[in-house]
Amino acid sequence: MKSVRMAPGADVAARSAGWRGAQFGLMSNMGLAIVKLVAGLAGNSYALVADAVESAADVVASLVVLGGLRLAARDADDDYPFGYGRAEPIAAATVSLMLVGAAIGIGWEAVTSIRNPHGAPAAWTLFVLVGVVAVKQWLFRRQHAAGRESGSPAVQADAWHHLSDAVTSGAAFVGISVSVIGGPGWEAADDWAALVAAIVIAANGVVLLRPALHDLMDRAPEPNLRERILNAASTVSDVLHLEKLKVRRVGTALFVDLHVQADPALSLHDAHIVSGRVKSAIRRDVPNTTGVLIHMEPYEPPTT
Repeated sequence: MKSVRMAPGADVAARSAGWRGAQFGLMSNMGLAIVKLVAGLAGNSYALVADAVESAADVVASLVVLGGLRLAARDADDDYPFGYGRAEPIAAATVSLMLVGAAIGIGWEAVTSIRNPHGAPAAWTLFVLVGVVAVKQWLFRRQHAAGRESGSPAVQADAWHHLSDAVTSGAAFVGISVSVIGGPGWEAADDWAALVAAIVIAANGVVLLRPALHDLMDRAPEPNLRERILNAASTVSDVLHLEKLKVRRVGTALFVDLHVQADPALSLHDAHIVSGRVKSAIRRDVPNTTGVLIHMEPYEPPTT
């Protein structure tokens, strides 16, 4: 039996990409939140104020993601022998719950405003929203690429948070447009837009929460990943049969537990060599595999 743990260089580079993306997202969200809040208050648009609140939640979410990435990057120690990778799905789950919480708050205020009508928003706020949507779409694409590169659930959740903000801004644009064009009697369109945005944000939060919970519960990864691991191990000579494969994801890292059957006549030393070759083959074909535990067993042909 052989156990190996090591942090591949590719994983370090991926974490760096996710870290840079989260930092950039944080600074962008701070600027956008201030712009939208000032424009919303000055332009009498609750949809824009609600959008600013959502951007403020984005700031906190980015801080959570940065904290999760920083903690997950720490090396394993005696207290956490499997590393700190769980910090990433915890951060992703936190961001998701924040989305749901922001949606509830925005929805509540939107309903209150619908029941208590206010004046129409200023037309110039539409130009602010056009710029916000463009920036948020760009941030989403940038962060989504960083999330795919790093394989980080926290970075991916942060990317979708950017997209949800673009959706709320788009909804605000529609609501303000209807309110301005419709004139008296259509002021509530601004609040209805905020309510629609709240529903979309809540839905995104629920969707993002599921994969984070799956990682925290050690759910088995996708079937094609298991096939890649088995195919890699089966290419090693002296491997006669593979069974009891278990894979779990800890942040961006994978931990593999595999039973390998070989010729019973192999010496303990030779069996140890075979297990090392299997480990190397798996790490070669699945680069983000951080831990590999191989159980060597004697091969027993199936009885007829």
